Amino acid sequence: MAKSPEEQHPVKAYGWAARDNSGVLSPFKFSRRVTGETDVRFKVLYTGICHSDLHHVKNDWGASKYPMVPGHEIVGEVTEVGCKVTKFKVGDKVGVGCMVGSCRSCADCKEDLEPYCPKKVLTYDFYYPDGTILYGGYSDHMVADEHFVLRWPENLPLAGGAPLLCAGITTYSPLIYYGLNKPGLHLGVVGLGGLGHVGVKLAKAFGAKVTVISTSPSKGQEALERLGADAFLVSRDPNQMQAAMGTLDGILDTVSAVHPILPLLSLLKNHGKLIMLGAPAKPLELPVFPLLMGRKVVAGSNIGGLKETQEMLDFCAKHNVVADVEVIPIDQVNTAMERLEKSDVKYRFVIDVGNTLKAP
Repeated sequence: MAKSPEEQHPVKAYGWAARDNSGVLSPFKFSRRVTGETDVRFKVLYTGICHSDLHHVKNDWGASKYPMVPGHEIVGEVTEVGCKVTKFKVGDKVGVGCMVGSCRSCADCKEDLEPYCPKKVLTYDFYYPDGTILYGGYSDHMVADEHFVLRWPENLPLAGGAPLLCAGITTYSPLIYYGLNKPGLHLGVVGLGGLGHVGVKLAKAFGAKVTVISTSPSKGQEALERLGADAFLVSRDPNQMQAAMGTLDGILDTVSAVHPILPLLSLLKNHGKLIMLGAPAKPLELPVFPLLMGRKVVAGSNIGGLKETQEMLDFCAKHNVVADVEVIPIDQVNTAMERLEKSDVKYRFVIDVGNTLKAP
């Protein structure tokens, strides 16, 4: 007979979990493994609510495993370290992002590109090697191998910094990899949500001129005055789009809904790059002719590896880049999910786990 989640591992844990594709979360008792030789155990203080958490709890991608404790933007304080841990000590502030394991030996792992490892282990809604389910950061504590634990910069706020562990690295990594981190470039950011608003801040920190591209005219003032963008384009306004043709060196497209690519390609200069970061449920139509005529690139990007994620956190600490967050108690998580589905947040919910999650 299969063991219950509370009995599968030796260390008792507590969190909030979804039991089915209704996505409704409620209190949940489970267990975590003992602290291994290279493991770091930490009390969870803050956990960001990523839009992918919403997709996972509702089984939008068709592979969800229940019961599910979401959360992969996790900040906490170390409570125990294994005997071979060298990077951390009890009391350190740390972060864990989207993954907690990889093979550490393939070509990608050797190049510090763990997200592309064929044997990567995601932080939640994934399996341990022993077949039990991994649970995420909507919980009282976590344990992970020190390689997948990040040192938290002293001057980086915990709550505002938590979303950087996904939204931050998802926008930072393509800027670095595709050479869009050079001062003086003109970059576009499509979509002004959790990813997009961090992308604007990072591009500005790299010294770029930034244009926000949105279907919503109401977001213009926010983009220009609150986030520091240099220009704002309404993508449904043909006159605005026509006037901006051929002006951008690169674009970060953070939109996960189906949307036309051709207008965005027209905004690029020759040799410009359109980087796809959103994950639409259906394929997008890709017009090839403008690619040929302008030697333009359409590419994609995942999160970065652990080395790059640490560099991103240090960069954000140096340049005062944090997410705009609304901090909530964990008993409001279902309301937050409902609001997130309606895009009713500016721009990221963060759960105050440390102060509001109380075990029975």
